[in-house]
Amino acid sequence: MSISRSISQLSTLAGPSSSSDSEKQQCSDMYLDSNRSTADIGNFPFSTEKEEQALFPDEYTVETQTGLVPRSHLNAPAVAEDKFADHKPEIQYVTFKVDDSQNPMNWPGWRKWTVTLLVSLLVIEVAFGSSCVTGGLELVEDRYDVSLEVAILTCSLMVAGFAVGPLAWSPLSEQYGRRPIYFISLGLYTIFNIPCALAPNIGGLLVCRFLCGVFASSGLVLAGGTIADIWDIEHRGNAIAYFAAAPYCGPVFGPLVCGFIHVYSGRLDLIFWVNMAFAGIMWISVSAIPETYAPVLLKRRAKRLRKETGNPNIMTEQEQLKQSFTEIVRSVLFRPVYLIITEPILDLMNSYIFLIYALLYAFFFAYPVIFGRLYSYNDPIVGLMFIPIIIGAGFSLVTTPIIEKYYRRLCKRRRPAPEDRLIGAMIGAPFVPISLFVLGATSYKHIIWGMVLIYFSVNNYIIDSYEKCTASALAAKVFTRSAGGAAFPLFTTQMYSRLGLQWASWLLAFISLVMVLIPFTFYWYGGRLRRVLGSGQKYVNEE
Repeated sequence: MSISRSISQLSTLAGPSSSSDSEKQQCSDMYLDSNRSTADIGNFPFSTEKEEQALFPDEYTVETQTGLVPRSHLNAPAVAEDKFADHKPEIQYVTFKVDDSQNPMNWPGWRKWTVTLLVSLLVIEVAFGSSCVTGGLELVEDRYDVSLEVAILTCSLMVAGFAVGPLAWSPLSEQYGRRPIYFISLGLYTIFNIPCALAPNIGGLLVCRFLCGVFASSGLVLAGGTIADIWDIEHRGNAIAYFAAAPYCGPVFGPLVCGFIHVYSGRLDLIFWVNMAFAGIMWISVSAIPETYAPVLLKRRAKRLRKETGNPNIMTEQEQLKQSFTEIVRSVLFRPVYLIITEPILDLMNSYIFLIYALLYAFFFAYPVIFGRLYSYNDPIVGLMFIPIIIGAGFSLVTTPIIEKYYRRLCKRRRPAPEDRLIGAMIGAPFVPISLFVLGATSYKHIIWGMVLIYFSVNNYIIDSYEKCTASALAAKVFTRSAGGAAFPLFTTQMYSRLGLQWASWLLAFISLVMVLIPFTFYWYGGRLRRVLGSGQKYVNEE
């Protein structure tokens, strides 16, 4: 298929106001950049559509005068297996019309920022829910007569649920939209806080906490998609900065707020009631957001047009290329595992995310040991020690837009490479081992804001490097990250007890020091390494 010709034809369909030669050339140049064609769209239905057969991935972002694009305008040959092939009318793909008010990309700025802040606050709530119990672990021990290690499972199992839930919520949102998935999953998350508060035994509490993680994970996996639905690539960086900071701010409020609940009320159930109230507010607020997922909006429009016109060949390409249930299961479950096994590059980047996410959750159990042993601080005061993490996230919010501005200028000079996304990681990487060395040496001061920059940059690097199987690559990242967040708390207290306050922190510092090499190495040699080692993605694409 001739991409340039296709875009020129689409420009003609959009009418004289949008069919200038310069605009046609801009569209052609943008589309010919194959490394960015679908990854930058952000709302392409990777998991539920046969993307390797897609002829019109821009269907979800392009605006045309009529809102319909005949298949012949894409230079597409007739496909015998099309279920609509027996009908005489030509297949017409539905698009948004020019300046379409139903296109989320056309929403006014205030509305976009309202939605951005709401879904970022949702991520904070989900992260808060995972760590809230860390402010009252003694209450769990006393109420259920269990050891500290078992009590810590109330945090770890919810984080483990974060790894399982996205496997369902991501493909379901591609079929039915963001809004119904938010409503159902967050509603169940809110409800399952009730048995957490009233659980008669530790087994019931642990099961319900895991289920809370499964249901709450929709906020983690869909919030970024919602932001991509409403912001174009040039303006998305500033919005994503808030989303990237949220997973690191949210867990801080858990021990900070619930430590005071522990000391001044002595009620474990009150911790879960507070979390339920926060979750309920976010459930209602986020469920009120109109649908933002363009493929679902266009499917609804296509269904309405088929009914009004009687023409069964008005459709979206997603409807035509819909995968079978078996293919969806293979895409959602098999591909991430296969990429983990075959992609050393993805494994290295995931290991970095594993480390920084694990360190974040390790702090929730290291700080009580450090500050409790040194200064006999109680839980509320220990919670105050996490405030520098929030301050650090604020630094990242200031730094990220500057990095994004540099990236946009670079894009105007030359075609960007995935390695250009690693600038933030290179800036933030040294701060992690430095902060841990200082923490070990002083046991009360630390600098941690480099974590958010690393997460933001590495996440973008994975997206740009695996644009043809982004959903699978990100699923592998979420699984790895959540595994770190769930596993580290299980041995953090023992590590600090056996190695001592200094050497426990220094051990993590030395590991972090080695990991600093990853973004710098990939920035200089990443292109060559991806060509040599990137076999798994090729297999997945050809499958």
